[in-house]
Amino acid sequence: MSLSWVWAAITSHVHRFRARTGIPWRDVPGQYGPWGRVYDLFRRWQRDGTWQRILTQLQARAEAENLITWDFNVDSTVCRAHQHAAGAREKGDL
Repeated sequence: MSLSWVWAAITSHVHRFRARTGIPWRDVPGQYGPWGRVYDLFRRWQRDGTWQRILTQLQARAEAENLITWDFNVDSTVCRAHQHAAGAREKGDL
């Protein structure tokens, strides 16, 4: 097992941890090394398509085992702004 593979495995773990918890990069646990280095690797993998390949392979495996159902959900919620936010006239404005 090469050192670069070990480093990649560790940083892959921290990237998943960060995505799951939503913590800022600066709050990544120190056991993974300096946050700047971890972030740089994440961005490199993002630019060269590594994350997309990982996602595609995981989806293919899950679909082959019928673990994914491709359902779609459309949300028809209507969100209305308060009258003051919508530019309504104030009292006395005519």
